[in-house]
Amino acid sequence: MHIDKEIDTSGLNCPLPILKAKKALNEMSSGQVLKVIATDPGSWRDFEAFARQTGHGLVMQEKTDTAFVFALQRR
Repeated sequence: MHIDKEIDTSGLNCPLPILKAKKALNEMSSGQVLKVIATDPGSWRDFEAFARQTGHGLVMQEKTDTAFVFALQRR
C-alpha cells in the first residue's frame, strides 16, 4: 500500500490522535493515504468511528506489540 503521509501520535491520548489525523487529512488531496501510529488503546474504536462519521476510508488497521497502526484514505 502506498502511504502519502505518516504521523506518529505515540504517547498521546484521546482526542489528540484523531485531531492530528484530521489536521493532516485536511492538508492532503482526495485519494491520498495517511498512516497513523498510536499507542492509546482507545484509538482502535476512535478511528473506526472517525472514518464512519467523516467518510474517509479506514483501509488498514493493525495492532503491533507496541502500537496501533491505521491507514486512512482521504475522501
